[in-house]
Amino acid sequence: MMAPRPHIRVIIVGAGIGGLMLGILLQRMGVTYQIFERAPKVKPLGALMSINSNILPVFEQLGLLERVEAISLLIYYTTLFNGKLEKIAEVNTKDHRERAGYDFLVFSRPELYDILLSEIPSGRISFNKRVLSMTKTINGTEINCSDNSSYEADIIVGADGAYSSIRQNIYRKMSELGTLPASDSKDMAMPYVCMVGTTTPRDPERYPELKDSYTHIHHVIGDSTPYSIADQDEAREQRFRNSEWGPEANEELIEAVHAFPVTFGGTLGEIINATPKDRISKVMLEEKLFDTWYHENIVLIGDACHKMLPTSGQGAINAMQDAVILANCIYDLEDVRPESLSAAFKSYKQQRHSEAKKQITNSKVNAKISSGQSHFKT
Repeated sequence: MMAPRPHIRVIIVGAGIGGLMLGILLQRMGVTYQIFERAPKVKPLGALMSINSNILPVFEQLGLLERVEAISLLIYYTTLFNGKLEKIAEVNTKDHRERAGYDFLVFSRPELYDILLSEIPSGRISFNKRVLSMTKTINGTEINCSDNSSYEADIIVGADGAYSSIRQNIYRKMSELGTLPASDSKDMAMPYVCMVGTTTPRDPERYPELKDSYTHIHHVIGDSTPYSIADQDEAREQRFRNSEWGPEANEELIEAVHAFPVTFGGTLGEIINATPKDRISKVMLEEKLFDTWYHENIVLIGDACHKMLPTSGQGAINAMQDAVILANCIYDLEDVRPESLSAAFKSYKQQRHSEAKKQITNSKVNAKISSGQSHFKT
């Protein structure tokens, strides 16, 4: 006879891709959970995202692989150009299925988000719930939201991004106790700012590449040009406000790149003009591997504990991989005693930390190679 499964209550703070993936896994496991998202509604932000054998087996096990394939195109080649739009190299991934068992897929990030969100019962996600603080209780921990509502759980998961309020809360407490590593109190490094978006459907006669059954990935390395801009003062203000970029934040950058030529013909301005303003997002490309991933019954996943420069969605992939490992560790819990939770979270970090460190190193190298000479505005 197997021992009865313990009743575990989980609160997930943040309805990003990592938070949704964890919710789906807990749903399949029969674990009680609730997702709290500070935004009042889902915003269709983001651009290209690619995944392959690094996470597709999970989608297959969840019965979602066909839905992901339906929104995807295959990646056969990634072509690199210099600042003069001259072809300098080509990476062939056409044989990826033969080598790894799964295709190399690319799609619009909002479409993947829609698939994940559709797997979460509507009653399991609450929007417009910004977490301000947390309070230890007899039976767990209580989160306190800006609308004066409070919710209690055995486990709190911070999946709320690079400016995680959950991380800030536990780091503040650890700092008061004198247990916070010095490295965790330092700002994230921010080498770049970028702008992403997804256009409305384009005319295949204007862009003949759209007629192909596979996608065309073109990457321009902007040697000796201001293709990458970082504004440290703006970054500090953004951290202080812990808020999202608004459309007005894009105008200066849009003006700066409007006349840039693109490899498909025409200018970047034409692509931007074909993109609804509410789908354009300015993103700070920051990086940091935090040392503290958990404290007591609170644990972090995704950008909340390891922020990297996004390379075709690698940050989101890492967040989903975090969710898988953490879900397995939660499933193995026999009770919710402090020592049991600590052991589970320690195991989660041990399984994921080295991989996250490797990915951050890789993303840093890729960014330096692909961005050419960067311009830093201080």
